[in-house]
Amino acid sequence: MNISNILSKLNNKQKEAVTSNDKNILVLSGAGSGKTRVLVNRIAWLQLVKKYTPWSIMAVTFTNKSALVMRNRVQSLIGVQKKSDIWISTFHGLANYLLRTHYINANLPKDFQILDKNDQIRLLKQLIRSLNLNEKKYSVHQAMHYINTEKNKISDIQNTNMNNNSIKTTWIRLYQSYRDICHRSGLIDFNELLERAYLLCLNYPNILHYYQKRFTNILVDEFQDTNKIQYDWLCLLSRESNNLMIVGDDDQSIYGWRGAQVKNFQRFLEDFKNVRIITLEQNYRSTNNILKAANALICKNHTRLKKKLWTHENKGDAISVYCAFNSADEALFVANNLINWKKKHGSFNECAILYRNNFQSRLLEEILSKKNVPHQIYGGIKFFERKEIKDIIAYLKFIINQNNNIAYMRIINTPNRGIGPRTLESINKYANLNHLSLWDSSLFILNKKIIKGKSAIALKKFITLIDSLKKQILTILPLHEQIYHIIRQVGLWSTYEEKTSIPTYHEHIHNIQELIIMSKQYDNSLESTIHESPLQQFLSYISLEFEENLSNSHTDSVQLMTLHASKGLEFSQVFIVGLEEGICPSYVALTNKELLEEERRLIYVGITRAMHKLTISYSETRHAYGKETIIQSPSRFINELPIDCLEVS
Repeated sequence: MNISNILSKLNNKQKEAVTSNDKNILVLSGAGSGKTRVLVNRIAWLQLVKKYTPWSIMAVTFTNKSALVMRNRVQSLIGVQKKSDIWISTFHGLANYLLRTHYINANLPKDFQILDKNDQIRLLKQLIRSLNLNEKKYSVHQAMHYINTEKNKISDIQNTNMNNNSIKTTWIRLYQSYRDICHRSGLIDFNELLERAYLLCLNYPNILHYYQKRFTNILVDEFQDTNKIQYDWLCLLSRESNNLMIVGDDDQSIYGWRGAQVKNFQRFLEDFKNVRIITLEQNYRSTNNILKAANALICKNHTRLKKKLWTHENKGDAISVYCAFNSADEALFVANNLINWKKKHGSFNECAILYRNNFQSRLLEEILSKKNVPHQIYGGIKFFERKEIKDIIAYLKFIINQNNNIAYMRIINTPNRGIGPRTLESINKYANLNHLSLWDSSLFILNKKIIKGKSAIALKKFITLIDSLKKQILTILPLHEQIYHIIRQVGLWSTYEEKTSIPTYHEHIHNIQELIIMSKQYDNSLESTIHESPLQQFLSYISLEFEENLSNSHTDSVQLMTLHASKGLEFSQVFIVGLEEGICPSYVALTNKELLEEERRLIYVGITRAMHKLTISYSETRHAYGKETIIQSPSRFINELPIDCLEVS
């Protein structure tokens, strides 16, 4: 057998990881060390050399983009396979599959729908108001954080000891109301996907045993981003086969604020026997100066597995450090440097400006605009967040599930069909009093002639429209044609066609056409499944895609983004701005050792995004909270960089 394609482009450590016969493997993969290639080639090795079937291998990662890249590379390396043969998915994608397959055991309706972040915010706003809570004391974002934290812990909230704590009692009441509405509406949010999939495996040994027998090899990418549920779930699934390879970098664990636990590395070493640790330290991205600075910084962290990045690249340019008088001076410095880069190197899209907090981008954007430097916020308005797209998706969701109250409220008067606020108030009131969905409440109110006149006629037309569309999705029309006809019949297409005078008219129409094209491409890639209709599969796909940033990197623009958003990316030139005490590290981290180490990892991630040139800046004064604030000192992280790597101005 010719296995040269699998091994020929690997260095010795990568080969060691790909060909290892050990059951439990930790691949400690430093930034830019080629971890994706290791995972892809490991999957190929298991199939072609070790003779495992694709059906028995599961690879799990964190973004749909990463999963798609990995799947395509595996197919390219070992030949075309059916999509269903390759178990490469995100944690949420895998959870969705298990819950669709075993929806009865999971106590879910067959056509349950996934609640995206925006709809979750919308629902929580409604709940906070309906419970007459103080919206400042109990904000939507606090509510989201509380709910998501409780779900990540898989806590039994009903048995929580409240100790006469009125605030805690209120949060629990809000949480329970949220869960009740989701249950009645057939909705689950992102965290509940993982929670329910874990509990499904935990509570049904026969289901767990089936998947333990099926997946004889499990591979996990970006292990540093796993939370407690994900780790415990992996332990359950791999207990039988005990063939588990995890790939990750504890030095890039920067999502503690959303539940990721860097201590999962230590848990893995303790919970699994005879773990072989393979460290990938050769970097294929950055110059020696950049790596020397990154190594010096991160070694200040004490709770880490040791590694030291190195490269065959030359020393490269020194890291520039600029002390600005104020934030405007800092932004002007960055803009002028970008203009010089363009003159010498010819491309803005090779450059990125990274910052700790979103508020830091405003002045940067203002100065860049004045200097005519094209730029964009990385991700920008996501495709699925655009109004016309969310309107269409709400219709599609509601046609499948009439218990979806969030979708109902979005489409009931979109486009305007003359159903007034008094009618909606009556529908809501009756629904709340009788624990009905808004759809069932509408049917009752109409049948009992509680509303009359134009509102009754408009409501009846809406109900007739939905009933007609419900029948339409049962036809054998291709998915994209179903969606096209739905958009036409509900009046959304004609609504935008009538707005040709609006500057964004062409953009709205283009986005609608793009959604139809996307559905056609998705439909062509589908294979038959008994668990979901094509439309339901498409909606699940959209919900799972929703959270991911999409870059418009085809334009020649400087990319602006937070340090968190930069993870996984690389640029020829990188600016890290606002590196000051109180900003990075944040004030909260100054008195918390664990948070301080995570802030240091965040700067390490930022530094290792740079391929050729890195510039760090800080300001002596910064406009904050409506006044000029004196910054006492540059960030301690600047002082931790080797002086011989720097040029200070």
